[in-house]
Amino acid sequence: MQSLRFSALGHLAGVDPTISGAEHTNKITEVFGSNVFSGKVMREYLSDEAYKSLMNSIKGGNKIERKMADQIASGLKSWAMKKGVTHYTHWFQPLTGTTAEKHDSFFTLKSDGTALETFDGDALVQQEPDASSFPNGGIRATFEARGYTAWDPSSPAFIIEQGAGKTLCIPTIFVAYTGESLDYKAPLLKALSALDKAAVDVCNYFDKNVTKVTATLGWEQEYFLVDETLANARPDLVMTGRTLVGHAPAKGQQLEDHYFGSIPERAYAFMRDFEEESYKLGIPLRTRHNEVAPSQFECAPIFEEVNIAVDHNSMLMDIMNKVAKRHRLKCLLHEKPFAGINGSGKHNNWSMATDTGVNLLAPGKTPKTNLMFLTFFVNTIKAVHDHADLMRASIASPSNDFRLGANEAPPAIISIFTGKYLTEVLQEVKTRVSNKFDEQDEAILKLDLHRHIPELLLDNTDRNRTSPFAFTGNKFEFRAVGSSANCASAMTTLNAIVAKTLTNFKKEVDSLIEKGEKKEIAIMQTLRKYIVESEKILFEGDGYSEEWEKEAARRGLENIKTTPTALDAFVNKKNAELFISTGIYNAKELHARHEILLEDYVKKVQIEARVIGDLATNVILPSAIRYMNQLITNISGLKSIGLGEESYVAQKQIVGKIAEHVNVISDNVQKLIEARKAANKLTDSRQKAIDYCDKIKPYFDVIRYHADKLEFLVDDSNWTLPKYRELLFLR
Repeated sequence: MQSLRFSALGHLAGVDPTISGAEHTNKITEVFGSNVFSGKVMREYLSDEAYKSLMNSIKGGNKIERKMADQIASGLKSWAMKKGVTHYTHWFQPLTGTTAEKHDSFFTLKSDGTALETFDGDALVQQEPDASSFPNGGIRATFEARGYTAWDPSSPAFIIEQGAGKTLCIPTIFVAYTGESLDYKAPLLKALSALDKAAVDVCNYFDKNVTKVTATLGWEQEYFLVDETLANARPDLVMTGRTLVGHAPAKGQQLEDHYFGSIPERAYAFMRDFEEESYKLGIPLRTRHNEVAPSQFECAPIFEEVNIAVDHNSMLMDIMNKVAKRHRLKCLLHEKPFAGINGSGKHNNWSMATDTGVNLLAPGKTPKTNLMFLTFFVNTIKAVHDHADLMRASIASPSNDFRLGANEAPPAIISIFTGKYLTEVLQEVKTRVSNKFDEQDEAILKLDLHRHIPELLLDNTDRNRTSPFAFTGNKFEFRAVGSSANCASAMTTLNAIVAKTLTNFKKEVDSLIEKGEKKEIAIMQTLRKYIVESEKILFEGDGYSEEWEKEAARRGLENIKTTPTALDAFVNKKNAELFISTGIYNAKELHARHEILLEDYVKKVQIEARVIGDLATNVILPSAIRYMNQLITNISGLKSIGLGEESYVAQKQIVGKIAEHVNVISDNVQKLIEARKAANKLTDSRQKAIDYCDKIKPYFDVIRYHADKLEFLVDDSNWTLPKYRELLFLR
């Protein structure tokens, strides 16, 4: 019987690389936002009263009255039904790492049997999914199922098209019956609110007209594309999203010929289709290109307000998976789907903008605006320094552990790159002896740019791809976020720590002002203090080098390489106080999140352990033994016709090598099973996660090493798993 591998290889010959499931317009603007209940659409379908109520809620966080909710729901239904929608859903982001939805139809029957389409304010504002069936960290017991999804008016409703069906999606938060958040969105909204308040208070030192500060995010999504039929012939890709075994191909990424190269036709067709779907949903995708590794690609949008950007990225990942199936492709969002080549990240480019049109992380043209820039720049550095452990925890996952510290990703050591020019500015502020502040003192406050290059065209920093957190001209780039992650985790943490630091900064500055210091002097003194306290986290060199690892240790910077210990940061005293004081989490929610993340780690490593054991026992060893028996038969045949031992020396050597690898794999699979059984008896989630990390995962490497040796030794026709050279290079 032909193996799945060779059936898949045969299938590739019949694939049309240009297949497309979407109709494409000549202009993106003609389709952009067509499936979004945008401000323009609201004006058309809502009364002035309802429109103003919704706008006040979006911009000011004001509560929407029941009467207005009914009007908004009616307008939403009219718009959606005109576009062919039959069902609606509360779309939310539980702690599973994916999105969730339960569809209800507009259809209902009245008591007299009359059939109607209805959608009222109650249905818009709240629904009741089962909270015990989602990760909840013990907040909800199985017999206590009730939870609520609640409408988030700040994120516009949208229509998802799937086949011939259309569904109205209402972005919501997800909370337990007892009020604790059980999703990514609720804490993010609280963190953004905390940042807004703290940042406005500090902005008012410089501009009293600022009444709102919005955090912005531009994410960069990396991913792999492989043929779906080949992927389906790999149980590890199907079950875990990564290859647990696989010998390195002769050619990988060493020629660097894929990066920014001509986009393969099949990938290009996929890109056009998922971009078209994204544009309909208002996702402002701007770039597409080949990434460094073979079969790796990237897309990125124009930056948006953080909450909207997070929703859009969650939508995009779902769209990419669905559209890939139309093209008979598999979209891999795992951080490290293939060993030995680059993995995938999701760089989060973050900044803050005022309602007066100022980017707070963009150097200005006057001493006053530069002092404001310096204030927010230094406060961000101070925040990351003081809560580096929390930043590391925010991007911790079993899949990202494979990537952090590798050749394409920043190390697990959190450091900040500011660039040569701004490093000199910080040093100037730090070493300045005089406390006298002169508004015309350009040595500190005016960040001079090269005379011969227009200001708007010059990026004040180089880029350091080895830095986890780098300043890139007018924003900070959090490079350590994993490709499969929900951006909300990193963004909740970053906005929370900056909010807390800005709050403390204002208290310190106000204290100095109350003692008689001039405002500008008080600001400069506090900034100088923050620079001195935070300078050990600044690093401009190669984050991959062994020298940096040693230097970081000398500086006292943590290098937490595994998720179970990184997650401790969520529940230590310092960070618990941060979250509780800013109102983002209460103590119960924090401990629940910690428990959920530990359980997630255990379950994912447990699944991988089962899969690699199954692969070894049912796929790899039978292939090796089958070939070994063929060699033994060949040896016996050579003997039977009277040939001497010298005629089958090579066969005997190969049989010996195969037997050795088979025995080692078999032995380690049994040890893996016993270690898993021992870990499963533990009741403490943290210790169980540590055991899975330290006592079970190491067997993966041993089994993989010997399995990959077998792949190299066994006759190609006997090897049933698609190989790296096929997965990565056949399109």
